[in-house]
Amino acid sequence: MKLFLFIFTTAIAIISIAFSDTILARIGPLTDLLHRNHNNQTTVTTTSSNSQTTGSTSFEGLPVIPPTEIYGETKAEAMSVPRAIRKAFLAIQQSEGVGAKVRRSIGTPQLRNFSPFLMLDHFTSSPGSGFPDHPHRGQETITYLLSGAVDHEDFAGNKGTIEAGDLQFMTAGRGIMHAEMPRELSDGTPVVGMQLWVDLPEKLKMCEPRYRDLRASEIPQVKTDDGKVNIKVISGQSHGVDSVKELAYTPVWIFDIEVQPGGKITQPIPAGWNAFAYTLAGTTSFGSGEEKTEVGQFHNVVFEQAGDTVTAAVASDATEPGHFYLVAGLPLDQKVVQYGPFVLNSQEQVYDALRDYQNHQNGFERAKGWQSEIGKRMMQ
Repeated sequence: MKLFLFIFTTAIAIISIAFSDTILARIGPLTDLLHRNHNNQTTVTTTSSNSQTTGSTSFEGLPVIPPTEIYGETKAEAMSVPRAIRKAFLAIQQSEGVGAKVRRSIGTPQLRNFSPFLMLDHFTSSPGSGFPDHPHRGQETITYLLSGAVDHEDFAGNKGTIEAGDLQFMTAGRGIMHAEMPRELSDGTPVVGMQLWVDLPEKLKMCEPRYRDLRASEIPQVKTDDGKVNIKVISGQSHGVDSVKELAYTPVWIFDIEVQPGGKITQPIPAGWNAFAYTLAGTTSFGSGEEKTEVGQFHNVVFEQAGDTVTAAVASDATEPGHFYLVAGLPLDQKVVQYGPFVLNSQEQVYDALRDYQNHQNGFERAKGWQSEIGKRMMQ
C-alpha cells in the first residue's frame, strides 16, 4: 500500500485558487445559504420518461438564480458592463476513453485554475466506443447531447438514455461508479455532445450521489433581436426567462445560443462569476468596440471576471449562423486536488478516495463485483 500511495503522490498536482476580496465577500453568504439548505431540503425525484432509478434524493445545492441580498438587483442593459476577452484558443482533438474523440479545452495547459470548472470536453463517439465502468468522487458532471443517444447505468441501479437536446446532471458526491455508452442508431447518427466537470463546494464533497436528467422539452427558449437570436435557457436566467431549478449543486448558468447573420445578443452574467463560451459552428464576434474579436469553430473564449454581460454578434454577410455554448459559474474559495475522477481538497482526501474505492467502503460499497450491462457491449 505504501508503494501504491507513493506512486499516486508523484502524480497528484495541487491547484491553489485565489480570489479577489469582492468575490470572497460573496462566498460567505452563499455558504450560509448552503447550511440553511441542509435544514430545508426539497425532495427531487430523478425519474424521467427514459430513466429507471432507485428512488429520490434531496437537493442540497445552492440556488442557481443568485439571491438579490447577495448580488443585488440585475442591472438594466443600458447600465451593464461588457466583459472583455481574456483569451481564445482552439480545442485540439484527442483520444479519450475507448475509441472516443474529444476536444478538451478546460483542464489543459491552456486553461486551468478556472473554478468551479474542472474540465470541458466536446466529444464524438461511435458504437463500440465510449466510457465503460469508472468511478467518481467530489464533483459534478453535466452532459449535453447534441446528436445521437447515450445510455448510462450506475451501481445503484440507475439507468436510462439521453437523446439529442437532453442533458444529464450527475452529482458524484461521496462516490459513484457508472458507465456512459453511445447507443447505435439505425440511421448511423454519430454521438456528439459536451461534458462539463464542475467542482463541488467542500461541504458537499461527501453528499449522496444524485442524477437529474433534463429533457429537451423541459428547456425554455427565448428569441431576441427580431428572431435573429435563439437562446436555450438550460440553467440560469436570460431575458426574463428562468430555467428549471435544482439541477447542479454548484450554481452554473448554461445557454445554447444560435445567432443568425446580422444578429446580436447581450447576455447578463452574475458579477464575479467565471464565464466562457465554446463555439460549436460558424464565426462569432465576441466583445464590443475596439475589443471585439471574431472567433471560429471549436474555440474556447474565456472572459475576464470584471463586468456583468457577454456580448456576441454575427456579421450580416456571414454565410451561416454562429452557434455557441455559453457557461458561467460561481468560483469556489477552496483548494483543488485532483487525481483522475477523484476531485477533493487535500492529498489525504485523495488517498482516502483511492483506499475507499479499492476496499469498497465509504460510498463505494456497491462497486464490489459490479459490472454494468451497457459496458459489457465492448466485450461482445
